[in-house]
Amino acid sequence: MENQGQEIYFIIIIGGLLALLLVGFIVTILFTYQRRQHQQEQELTRLKDLFEQESLRSQLEIQEETFKMLSQELHDNIGQSLSVVKLSLAILPVDKQHEAWEPIQNARDILNKAVLDLAGLNKSLHTDRIAQIGLVEAISFEVESLRKSRLVEVEFTIDGYEQLLDEQKSVMLFRIFQEMLNNILKHSQASRVEISINFTDDHQFILRLADNGVGFDIEAKRNSVSSTSGVGLKSIFNRAKLVGAEIDMQSTIGQGTTTTIKLALPPESESDNHDR
Repeated sequence: MENQGQEIYFIIIIGGLLALLLVGFIVTILFTYQRRQHQQEQELTRLKDLFEQESLRSQLEIQEETFKMLSQELHDNIGQSLSVVKLSLAILPVDKQHEAWEPIQNARDILNKAVLDLAGLNKSLHTDRIAQIGLVEAISFEVESLRKSRLVEVEFTIDGYEQLLDEQKSVMLFRIFQEMLNNILKHSQASRVEISINFTDDHQFILRLADNGVGFDIEAKRNSVSSTSGVGLKSIFNRAKLVGAEIDMQSTIGQGTTTTIKLALPPESESDNHDR
């Protein structure tokens, strides 16, 4: 009887151990499965983000090529036509006493303004020029054009030593600046805009735009399902993401909007600092 009881205990112990091993095996399988599923989900998310970035990059490259082609067409066709008309008006045999003198002068003034506006538009559209003159100079040109328009009062400041950015980042940041400026002029109803560029000692590029306009609900605009509402805002954040820039946008209804863009810059060499 005693031996039989020991065998029963032994069988129970063995059975318990086997049950524990089975439970452990099942738990291990479940854990491994969940971990692999999590890894697959992460990989799918990574691939989705990569696809979206590449898709967006392709769209923006196509857009830049379109801008460049449009700029060239404006210069070669419309620009040349305006120049011919301008020359024709200049050689008209009309003296100051003629009744057509004043209308012709008004037409020439309007034509001169159109030529200048077209030239400014060409400069803003042409990607190669933005990369050639640098981001700060391109932004300065846009600011000067805005001042001449007298649509809003503009305060513009530049602090720190300028550090040149690569072509892609320069173009992307310039397009972001243009989009933000366009949003201010179209929607903010602002009378004043403050624009600042800062190259900090800790190697950061900071672009800040602040207006005294009507403000808006940022999250509602970004999450809008409308095909047109918030497109410009989404473009700003998408472009910033592509070049690794951070955007902080603060807006209060009735008190205006402030947007700050930060981009980490590579440390400059000692020789660059000595050259300055």
